[in-house]
Amino acid sequence: MPAAVVTGSGGLVGSEAVRHFVEAGFDVIGLDNDSRATFFGADASTAPVTQRLLERYPHNFRWLDVDVRDGDGVSRAFSRAGAVEIIVHAAAQPSHDWAARDPLADFHINASGTLNLLEAARTYARDATFIQCSTSKVYGDMPNRLPLVAHPTRLDLEPDHPYHHGIDAKMSIDQSLHSLFGVSKAAGDLLAQEYGRYFGMRTGCFRPGCLTGSAHAGTRDHGFLSYLMRCTVRQEPYTIFGHGGLQVRDNLHGADLVAAFHAFHLSPRSGAVYNIGAGRATSCSILEAIELCEEISGRCLKWKLDPTARIGDHKWWISDIRPFRADYPSWKPGFGLRDMLHEIHDANAERWLARA
Repeated sequence: MPAAVVTGSGGLVGSEAVRHFVEAGFDVIGLDNDSRATFFGADASTAPVTQRLLERYPHNFRWLDVDVRDGDGVSRAFSRAGAVEIIVHAAAQPSHDWAARDPLADFHINASGTLNLLEAARTYARDATFIQCSTSKVYGDMPNRLPLVAHPTRLDLEPDHPYHHGIDAKMSIDQSLHSLFGVSKAAGDLLAQEYGRYFGMRTGCFRPGCLTGSAHAGTRDHGFLSYLMRCTVRQEPYTIFGHGGLQVRDNLHGADLVAAFHAFHLSPRSGAVYNIGAGRATSCSILEAIELCEEISGRCLKWKLDPTARIGDHKWWISDIRPFRADYPSWKPGFGLRDMLHEIHDANAERWLARA
């Protein structure tokens, strides 16, 4: 039976990857040391998700408590993994603010950790498909230079602008303010590209905007829609940082992202780069997302505006998914924005209220 290695296997993308590839006939080895609890506190722990995966897939999922910064530990895991056909590298430190508090740890996780994975793959699974879960933040604040127009509930581009359908991977990552998180993720992204081009490995870098799903343990620093719905349900105060709440993201369900990974695996390339999301159809501003959360939950959110924007944060991000769909026409997002928010609410509201 073919094997898959998934890092960050208890997180949003990692857990979706475990489910997807087990059900596609793979033995899955998950590397996860629950760093998310260290980053964001007990409410963000991935341990419950890992336990549910072990109970659901007792024969085809094996969890290893491995930190991606531990090169020897990563190498040992690969040496014992069997015939690895795909690696999904989803482990990361995902927060702008946390990165600024501990830049060394952030860089070692996001950059050095990626290097450890690539070297282990080159040594033990050179022909495997390597998926790098990157981020739109590799572009720094370059998207903020777009000629955005303020509408009552969102910022947007005029319909005739080349990026109205979304931003493609031709946007420069140079001469912009990234945040330290954006820099560390860009380093990992470039490493994955280089291993594809220099060593001929099958690598794909996927740069999403906002990812979401019912398994997302959202916190103030990461997990936009999950955290927003949790605050709405539990009547916890919510702070919007900058831009009047008009800032826009497109949102992609973790299961749709993993389906894109699998499509790439079936016909991989070397050093490929894609901006990935669900496009304009699932885009929303914070103000628009608040309205939807209130409608779905039947509760009113208590929020305030802090006029200070997060450093390097995007005012507007919609992914141009046309290049990926041109290369992989069988893939298309299955979840709409309202679908995602309903799923988050229905899967978590009872538990959130019990802890309130």
